[in-house]
Amino acid sequence: MTTTTTGDGQTTVTRGDIEAKLREIRGVTDTTAEAAQDVTKRVLVLVVIVLVIGAFLLGSRRGRKRGTIVEVRRI
Repeated sequence: MTTTTTGDGQTTVTRGDIEAKLREIRGVTDTTAEAAQDVTKRVLVLVVIVLVIGAFLLGSRRGRKRGTIVEVRRI
């Protein structure tokens, strides 16, 4: 970073300073976003698997509950 000092002792921030800081911030946010996406994908897959298994179990339970009983007799 290059800041310039004026004659009265104040420092000024140049365009290059601002661009460098924004590039630094972008780098941090990009790595954080990638990590968050990885975790989100894993959680989403886990939720879908749990929902499918839950639907299967509830459906099979309901099927047993409402199942027809057929009794065959020989005459």
